Amino acid sequence: MQVSLMRFVKKSPQWAVAIAAILIVSFYWFVWAQERYVSRATVVLESPQVATPELSLSSLMGGGGGNTHDLLLLREHLLSVDMLRLLDDQLDIRKHYSEHGDIFAKLRNADVPIEDLHKYYLRRVEIELDEYAGVLNIEVQGYTPEFANQVTTLLLEAGEDHMNQMGHRLADEQVRFLEQQMVRLDERFKETRAALLEYQNEFGLVSPTDTVASINQVVATLEADLARYQAQRNALASFQSSQSPELRQVERNITALRDQIIEQRDRIAQASGGSLNSVSAEYETLELQAQFAQETYSSALAALENTRLEAARQLKQVSVLQSPLMPEYPTEPNRLYNSSVFAIITIFLAFILSMMMMIIKDHRD
Repeated sequence: MQVSLMRFVKKSPQWAVAIAAILIVSFYWFVWAQERYVSRATVVLESPQVATPELSLSSLMGGGGGNTHDLLLLREHLLSVDMLRLLDDQLDIRKHYSEHGDIFAKLRNADVPIEDLHKYYLRRVEIELDEYAGVLNIEVQGYTPEFANQVTTLLLEAGEDHMNQMGHRLADEQVRFLEQQMVRLDERFKETRAALLEYQNEFGLVSPTDTVASINQVVATLEADLARYQAQRNALASFQSSQSPELRQVERNITALRDQIIEQRDRIAQASGGSLNSVSAEYETLELQAQFAQETYSSALAALENTRLEAARQLKQVSVLQSPLMPEYPTEPNRLYNSSVFAIITIFLAFILSMMMMIIKDHRD
């Protein structure tokens, strides 16, 4: 038996090494490897259905990502070093993973650097996004069922707190910014309204623009009367003397109308200044400034109220579709699967090596 084994090793060393490796690895997986418990949970992120008008924080900021984007952010946070530090502070994962497990699976030292601990953490915590269902699947491996369940529960609680803080941070900053702008815009609105009222009181006119329009209407009426009297004068001059009382009365009416028209036109516009057209132009400028300040103030007020509503909508609730499982029996490592995969790969490599050796031998011959 021993002679036959020696001949086999000498004749096919690659197969001997492959069989020995398969036996050793199978011994490790079936006998030596320590069992691990897996706690699973499935979660989805939901937001409260707060009805908001068309103007919202999302429109102000150009929109935001959907539920998948939020789930990816949650996944990255759960796998981050910050989350690892939190787990270590509350559950002392260094102690658990360094005191349990075989030599190949355990944390080699409880005082390893955070970088090495994070690499080990990623081997024991698996978080996958199901894009089709829009859910996050969490799996945590531990050497006791209680520890695996505690880690999964803490991941859910800390993840929900983080998403809420992140969602509110931007909205809170926007609210503070808009509140500051509201104070400035309120002062500006009051200043423009005060300037407009002061200008009205200075000239004793509620609306110079309307006054100018009224004077123009008066001038038009006077010009119509002037044209009528001029026509009457021409008619009387055709058969009466220029010294007749009736013709002289018409001439006096024409002169009075011309003087009145000139006076009214001077009220509207004159080279010396202080006329109603300049007053009206300045008034229109002040009125436009006041209207613009009012519209800006109203828009900022609407944006502030919608941003406050958006802050409530940004609340992210981690809804648990499957609560953290308290495992009743270990499911890791998958001994048969790991051994079979290693054996198949080893046999395949040994077969390739044998083929290469046969080709080399044929070339030598």
